[in-house]
Amino acid sequence: MANLDRRTFIKQTLALGTGLAGLSTDAEAGPKHELSPDRMGVLVDTTACIGCRNCEWACATAHDLPAGPLESYEDKGVFQAPRRPDDKALTVVNLCENAKSPATPYGVKVQCMHCDHPACLSACIVGAISKQEDGSVVWDTGKCIGCRYCMIACPFQIPAFEYGKALQGRIMKCDFCHERRADGGLPACVARCPVEALTYGRREDLVRVAKDRVKRAPERYVSHVYGELEVGGTSWLYLAGRDFTDLKFPKLGKNPAPGVSESIQHGIFAYFVPPVALYSLLGLLMWVSKHRHDDGEDR
Repeated sequence: MANLDRRTFIKQTLALGTGLAGLSTDAEAGPKHELSPDRMGVLVDTTACIGCRNCEWACATAHDLPAGPLESYEDKGVFQAPRRPDDKALTVVNLCENAKSPATPYGVKVQCMHCDHPACLSACIVGAISKQEDGSVVWDTGKCIGCRYCMIACPFQIPAFEYGKALQGRIMKCDFCHERRADGGLPACVARCPVEALTYGRREDLVRVAKDRVKRAPERYVSHVYGELEVGGTSWLYLAGRDFTDLKFPKLGKNPAPGVSESIQHGIFAYFVPPVALYSLLGLLMWVSKHRHDDGEDR
């Protein structure tokens, strides 16, 4: 019976070691990162946004998050302090002062920017985040281990975590309505906007549209399309009537945010697993040695 147990143990341990070594290969392969010239985007015109928050309601409804009645979004009290997306609201709208026309403040919609070179993707050590061909940055909850490196890496401080769900907590952020668009629909926020402050289309076309608006109305817009070049480019682009730093946008360079962190973190993960496999094999040798000694004493 001891020999049967030993054989079973050996098979299971070798299988474990092989499986763990296989994880290393997957880690080295890296996450999916598609950058198509036909990727889509959204142009947000903050000078047109009226702060109705219909986009917030549409987003919550589309993602099965607590939404409440649409009438409740008429509450202007939420604009007293700047807000950020969280695990219960994947997008929010803030109002910022318009010195040219105080009665019509700028509405600034905030959500994941869906970077062309996502820092969150680079930071994720298990490949749970990917850049899709359609321009969206999405995540696989099944792969996520809850390390929250993506939250630290994001230059826009967007990903949130469901801290209220200790055993089932998920990373939460705008997914650019990836599944909805795959079925031919518009992003929920774009479809709901009553003043067409959000324009959906090919990113390259949107950049041209944005620059044309600036050229045609220089008195209305600052000469800057936010997201065209920031951190290597983003799928969401913005126009504004005042400096973007005044609208609480982070001042970022043109270089992609992923850099040294990608090689270091993926390297650590890739080479962390094989030692675990080695330790399992060492444990096997100790087990065999011990049982050989025990069998000898029994004789």
